[in-house]
Amino acid sequence: QVQLVESGGGLVQPGGSLRLSCAASGTISHVNFMGWYRQTPGKERELVARILSGGAANYADSVKGRFTISRDSAKNTVFLQMNSLKPEDTAVYYCNAGLFSSGYREVWGQGTLVTVSS
Repeated sequence: QVQLVESGGGLVQPGGSLRLSCAASGTISHVNFMGWYRQTPGKERELVARILSGGAANYADSVKGRFTISRDSAKNTVFLQMNSLKPEDTAVYYCNAGLFSSGYREVWGQGTLVTVSS
């Protein structure tokens, strides 16, 4: 069974930084993509950043220039470096991956809360 385990959320002041990590575990033959979504109460989950197996990445306009997604392919791990954080970045951040494990599947992590507040 494939699982995504996130870490790195917490409370940070505006202008500060946080780094989220997400590791995929289980029997995985190939990862197509890994990425991060976020959600606030009453709103739909939105894509923050995604990185493909070839290394190409895309970002939401709201985080371009502030957030950087990267990966360690050997460990099936993805990172999200978040700089210059704003109160509007406050949300539950979810890791998401499309991968092959006894067939193709898309999996989600349990979510990690990021709070940006003074």
